Amino acid sequence: MKKFAITCLVLLLGLFAVDRIGGFVMQWVNGHSKDVICPKLQYIKNDIHEDIVLMGASRCHHHYKPSVIAATLKMTVYNAGIGGSDNIFSHYTVLQHILGRYTPKVVCMEVMPTDYNVQEAPFNSLSFLAPLFGTNESADSIFRLSGSYWKYQVSHLYRYNAKAVSGVWGLLMNRQTDEDHGYIPLPKPLSFPKEIVTEKDDMQADSLKMDYLQRFYALCRQHYIRLVFVISPKYTKVSAEHYDVLKNFAKKNDIPFLDYHTSGLYLDRPDYFKDYVHLWDEGAEAYSSRFAQDLKMIVAD
Repeated sequence: MKKFAITCLVLLLGLFAVDRIGGFVMQWVNGHSKDVICPKLQYIKNDIHEDIVLMGASRCHHHYKPSVIAATLKMTVYNAGIGGSDNIFSHYTVLQHILGRYTPKVVCMEVMPTDYNVQEAPFNSLSFLAPLFGTNESADSIFRLSGSYWKYQVSHLYRYNAKAVSGVWGLLMNRQTDEDHGYIPLPKPLSFPKEIVTEKDDMQADSLKMDYLQRFYALCRQHYIRLVFVISPKYTKVSAEHYDVLKNFAKKNDIPFLDYHTSGLYLDRPDYFKDYVHLWDEGAEAYSSRFAQDLKMIVAD
């Protein structure tokens, strides 16, 4: 029995050592990797200092060119969009990390139905932000909410599980295809979307997400940040009521709302789209110029 207990103790100590060493190695990898996400997480945590910060998921980091927007507004701009961070829980976490060291003047958030509607696993995308765990207690509160807090607290290596392969690959190959302040351009596709798809409405609101939308707005208001909601173009059609939950929330809180999707912007330009939901670089260039003109009117107000 004593021998068995000693064996178990040695095994546990070995696993603990492997986890801590592995966590230290992956922390170094994330600090030096040139994959798509690692440099952006490091910048958000340590270096962000721009006047305007763009936030959202993949449609944010592929659609907004900071250099184009900055030239129009004469303000500095950073694209903090993170692909896969597909709802308000991720955006709230990112905002807490930004505010941990800096307060921008304007936050523009690319919103989607997933920011308010019911999802089967709404906390899955938080794993992309787990490498930042333990550096900001306010941001870590979301991990408590998701039930993953103690997993990341106990295992340092587990924090890097979601993007470990991508991070290591980024040591071997520079995947930063552009240096335009967080913008990730999509290449010209071999073919463009051919038929316009009609999206179904999904207005079943998740009360917890609505609560965190309110918290997101409250954080911006507390820090005197001008918050703007934006929906960039898609090669799809939606009903006039498709975004009513978000529009009503914005109206209630006096948040400017720029909706380029419902209005059908660029439905006559399939050559701007890589797929039905993403603009490739040429489309992003045109859209960023249009968005910048509209944002200039809001910021100047």
